[in-house]
Formats: sequence, structure tokens, C-alpha cells
Amino acid sequence: MVVEFDELVAVGNRLLIGFQQGLEFLRRPPINKTSELVEKIIKSNETKSVKSYVEAGCINSHDGTQIVHTCQRGLQDHLSKVKCILSDMESLLDDVVGGMQTTNENLSDLQDRYFDEFGQQEPAYDKEETASTHASRLHKHEATDYAALMAIIFSMVKQDYMMQERIISSLNFKSLTTELENYCLLWSLRPFINDEIMHQAWKILP
Repeated sequence: MVVEFDELVAVGNRLLIGFQQGLEFLRRPPINKTSELVEKIIKSNETKSVKSYVEAGCINSHDGTQIVHTCQRGLQDHLSKVKCILSDMESLLDDVVGGMQTTNENLSDLQDRYFDEFGQQEPAYDKEETASTHASRLHKHEATDYAALMAIIFSMVKQDYMMQERIISSLNFKSLTTELENYCLLWSLRPFINDEIMHQAWKILP
């Protein structure tokens, strides 16, 4: 699920850039027809289609509009797919937490402990501890870390999804160039995602 989500984010980024380029194409300034050179070129190649193209400002607005609409539809489809992944992750998290209800661990405490211990070595055990007890504690430690990691990943992915949703819902033909540039930057930077934790998730999450 984590890998699939990352792949969808990359596809969404390309669609957002396509939307931006489509709008910029429609906003291109028309050819300067007052130029003698341009006027000669147009007259020497003047056909009905060229004349219509020049009258339209030398912009094929149909193609530009088609690009924008295609990217918008693609981004809406992207949101639907990400929402399904979120739903699957939430169900998996509920199953993991439900399976741990027999313990007295609190999920928020688990997340805090995971952040504290992330990147650290496993704690040492008493030398007199039996192998079976050690194994039991280690298993519990792994299970609780798995639940904490799941909760953290779900939280990050959900925030990333909400950011993408706000960006996509604000897109229209009046979107400013500076706005689109900022949207593309935010999408690629993914401010709510911790890359180290995501790499850890790739190793253990389905």
C-alpha cells in the first residue's frame, strides 16, 4: 500500500504539471502581427486554416482546453484511488489495534515511543532472563512497534491526501501562475511525509 501510494503521488504530480502547462499554453501572448517579417510569412502561407489560426491569436485553444480537462479528470481519479488506499490502511490499522486490545498499551503512547526509539538499538535484557521470556517480550515489542508505525504512516498519508485534495479542488481556468507554481512545489516536497519512516514502512508493511 505504501509503495502504491508513492507511485500514485508521482502520477498525480505529472498531472498537476500538465494542468499548469495547459493553462500556460492558453495564456501565451499572440504573435506580433505588426512585424513585417511575420506579416510576410503569414501572407505567403495564407490558407483558410492559417487565417483562422492567426485570427485566434495563433493559439489552438481547443488543444489547450483539452489538456487542462484531461489533467483535471486524471487528478480526480487520482484522489479516488488514494482514498481507497487510505480506507485499506485504516482497516488494517483497526485490525492491528484490535488484536492488541488485550495489552494495556495506548496507541498514542506507542507512537511517542516509536519516535523516541526510531533509529536506536534494541534495549538490553537482564542476563538472568530466560530465552522464552526474552522471545516473548521481543515479539510484543515488535508487535507494538508495528502498530505504532502503522498509526504514524496512516496519519502522514492522510495529511498528504488532504493537502492534495485542497490543491485539486482549487484548480480552475482562473488559477494564477504563482498559485500553480506553489501547488507543484508543495506536491513534490510532501511536507507531511517523513521519508525515513516511509522507508522503514516499505520493509514491513504490505
